[in-house]
Amino acid sequence: MGKQPSAWITTQQKKRWPLMILLLLSLSTLMAFLIRSTFDSCSNGSINNVGNFIREGQEEEKGGTHHEVNHNDEAPTPNPLDFMKSKLVLLVSHELSLSGGPLLLMELAFLLREVGADVVWVTNQKQTESDDIIYSLEHKMLNRGVQVFSAKGQEAIDTALKADLVVLNTAVAGKWLDAVLKEHVADVLPKVLWWIHEMRGHYFKLEYVKHLPLVGGAMIDSHTTANYWKNRTRERLGIKMPETYVVHLGNSKELMEVAENRVAKRVLCEHVRESLGVKNEDLVFALINSVSRGKGQDLFLRSFHESLKLIQERKLKVPPIHAVIVGSDMNAQTKFETELRNFVSQNNMQGRVHFVNKTLTVAPYLASIDVLVQNSQVFSE
Repeated sequence: MGKQPSAWITTQQKKRWPLMILLLLSLSTLMAFLIRSTFDSCSNGSINNVGNFIREGQEEEKGGTHHEVNHNDEAPTPNPLDFMKSKLVLLVSHELSLSGGPLLLMELAFLLREVGADVVWVTNQKQTESDDIIYSLEHKMLNRGVQVFSAKGQEAIDTALKADLVVLNTAVAGKWLDAVLKEHVADVLPKVLWWIHEMRGHYFKLEYVKHLPLVGGAMIDSHTTANYWKNRTRERLGIKMPETYVVHLGNSKELMEVAENRVAKRVLCEHVRESLGVKNEDLVFALINSVSRGKGQDLFLRSFHESLKLIQERKLKVPPIHAVIVGSDMNAQTKFETELRNFVSQNNMQGRVHFVNKTLTVAPYLASIDVLVQNSQVFSE
């Protein structure tokens, strides 16, 4: 490499550094997640409207179905969820927290409310003690017109029987069926859409998923996870998946518009970087997920550490790099988070790694980082 000028980093060069560092991260972990298997749906489902909506979304993503965007004064493109207007939807969550599953379900609740659906939320594993997070999330839903009931009362049973659609969120929510509905389970199963996010072995228990073959349909976040569930339920449990749809997750349009707004981005970027002690010219990588085993924060930090070593060993002329983990819990530091923090301390990365408490306000972090790292749940027995 030739001698670098004193002002060695230009705006154009800075734009290339994140890709170079990302390549180092990829090389250091040697994670070959190249599995892209096609998932074959099995058995017939009974939630036809939901199925058609999901199919249309998948076809549109592949270019099979195209809706013209009219920039004239004609009527706007109808919302694909308009068919849910005036429908009653029951959302069953295993918990109400700032972790991924409940937040995704809450976003679905708001989307359904926007098209005029009646939405009821029940939490199966609700804490008995008062909790500020639960209180905040419940009132956020109540303010948006989502009704919040007890998961174990007669009101929940009556709602399930009357509902046009029942969404079970995560595999663990399956325990709610027998525990609450009891003799009414068979009446509700045909209108259940089971939204599964997990890919870890301890979720493959009959007590959780024994009713899975009889529900109206399953929705899973990726082809890899869907294929994993299809094979494991057949080989380990001897049951068959219902008709299954792959619906990829993404950041909300509103969230990204805030994060990408030029004025807001500058203000948010300056504020967040200053609070973290990160300079404007530094490169920031972030993983935004609740800190828990299986979400990939350990792999992220190991990769980051390997990248720091490579930069030092090869004397690469790159800006200082930082890793930000958004999703920590400062009050209840788990064994896993303690391990992460010990790893940071043992490798003298305290000035380069920053833990941020879990929050619904993630737009400032999206605006202030250079690279967002997407987690992937690992396979485990």
